[in-house]
Amino acid sequence: MSQPLAGRVALVAGATRGAGRGIAVELGAAGATVYVTGRSTRARRSEYDRPETVEDTADLVTAAGGHGIAVPTDHLDPAQVRALVGRIADEQGRLDVLVNDIWGGEHLFAWDSPVWEHDLDNGLRLLRLAIDTHSITSHHALPLLLRRPGGLVVEMTDGTDAYNRENYRNSFFYDLAKTSVIRMAFALGHELGPRGATAVALTPGWLRSEMMLDTFGVREDNWRDALDRVPHFAISETPHYVGRAVAALAADPDVARWNGQSLDSGSLARTYGFTDLDGSRPDAWRYLVEVQDADKPADVTGYR
Repeated sequence: MSQPLAGRVALVAGATRGAGRGIAVELGAAGATVYVTGRSTRARRSEYDRPETVEDTADLVTAAGGHGIAVPTDHLDPAQVRALVGRIADEQGRLDVLVNDIWGGEHLFAWDSPVWEHDLDNGLRLLRLAIDTHSITSHHALPLLLRRPGGLVVEMTDGTDAYNRENYRNSFFYDLAKTSVIRMAFALGHELGPRGATAVALTPGWLRSEMMLDTFGVREDNWRDALDRVPHFAISETPHYVGRAVAALAADPDVARWNGQSLDSGSLARTYGFTDLDGSRPDAWRYLVEVQDADKPADVTGYR
């Protein structure tokens, strides 16, 4: 098996579950050493109270062919992040890929709730988890990443720049959080580009995360059973799809062409030729505009 990232070191911040776990595993499959962080451990669950842990993710990375290293970390705590980056520097002497996927706000936003009705503490906590965590992590990790030319920073978000610019995303706080992360990548592109590194914003499509599957009462092996209730779920994708997008970016010697841009898994699949686990190439954001948002019947023909 080709391992184009052998010898490379990645930090996937927020890798306990969902896109972060998929990214970590696919970076491992490409041969990378991957540090995975999060607050859910085998000894202590986060307030999500879910079974996934950072140790499990690290084991999956290693099983895929890489070297997974779990480091429980609260990315709102600068001291913990500083210690994390110091450990990577001591053990590896380099950092080639930083994926800022810290989130943890699903239980904090209320759908279609205007700002004056939304719980303020929850909204501000959501912004801290989505924005402060990424900023703290970049502050501490980027000096290490810049030691060698060719580093890559991936800011994970929900929605492309074009889609979010035209569409209200769930609530004031959620909308602000996800749009801000896209702007982070733009700003980092200006700061990193002249110094030999690349920053991008990246979004999956409709993600079949562990939480989403549980919400619909299905598993990955029978996810299509949910289509009777949620027909547009047919465009959904596994976390491995966006993971393969990150691995393709990290292995691309011409990755600087994307610097500062907003990208999505579907468009990158067309560019790099990777597929989801089932061999398909879901193009979720084009589907959302042309089918779901246009109130057309669910039909993924030509979109996956």
